[in-house]
Amino acid sequence: MSETKRVLHLDENHPLLLSGLQELGFQNEERYTGTREDILGIIGNYHGLIIRSRTPVDREFLEAAKKLEFIGRVGAGLENIDLDFAREKGIFLAAAPEGNRNAVGEHSLGMLLSLMNKLHSSDQEVRRGLWQREANRGWELDGRTVGIIGYGNMGKAFARKLRGFDVEVLCYDIQGGVGDEDARQVGIMEFQQRCEVVSLHVPQTPLTTGMVNAEFIDAFQHPFWLINTARGKCVRTEDLVEGLKSGKIRGAGLDVLEYEKTSFESLFAAELPDAFKYLIEAPNVLLSPHIAGWTQESKEKLAQTIVDKIQQHYNP
Repeated sequence: MSETKRVLHLDENHPLLLSGLQELGFQNEERYTGTREDILGIIGNYHGLIIRSRTPVDREFLEAAKKLEFIGRVGAGLENIDLDFAREKGIFLAAAPEGNRNAVGEHSLGMLLSLMNKLHSSDQEVRRGLWQREANRGWELDGRTVGIIGYGNMGKAFARKLRGFDVEVLCYDIQGGVGDEDARQVGIMEFQQRCEVVSLHVPQTPLTTGMVNAEFIDAFQHPFWLINTARGKCVRTEDLVEGLKSGKIRGAGLDVLEYEKTSFESLFAAELPDAFKYLIEAPNVLLSPHIAGWTQESKEKLAQTIVDKIQQHYNP
């Protein structure tokens, strides 16, 4: 690089992200607090931007970013960025699904096994002095058909975790030709006819928002367990609750919720709806606070992935 390029960091990440960019010749500047107006007032001075999910990078933001050459999104999803306008401006977009895909795969499997073996609910019972063996008789994963919706980095990582089980793995994706030795790609009709486990690994788009709804659930031939480590808005919670009540859904492992704020940092402040209250009380529902990709190892791998992609962009 012929000139020193300035990079603005709006979220705190692993220190190697700062050191790695510095070694590449960038000047790092950190601004973890401040209003949107504050950021809009200074973003025109920077060549690079490092964010997670807190900051919406919309058209107004990008128009103010006169010098911006790249955006590093320390995570997998890009829904907080106006992708079309960013590409129109020639801005390089570097996400890092490779950095936390293993963590997501492990978390998905952990949720599934906990649900099927009733580990979370029986643990709570024992702590309350209840010793109910027959009521907590579980189900085995072997012999079942597992379905993965969205067969990219995350979906493939989950499929790899299933290699040690005697299961058939099917995948459904809007892109053709993504199946591999770990999962056979099928159409939606075969998917819904055969799957007894459904794990979501899709980005949040107009196509995936609300995709798990009453019509989708009713189309399955078998009752199934649902795992969602993708995006909360992909599942209509009211329809999920009806599926749980009817027994069409045997159990649900939800790392993400429809009611999350767009930053994923908290739930909505307003009173939560009855559907969510049902999830809290349901013994066949397992909840975690959007941490599927949130491990000690993934924090470092996410940062390194961003550094590597930016280096490759400037020095192909």
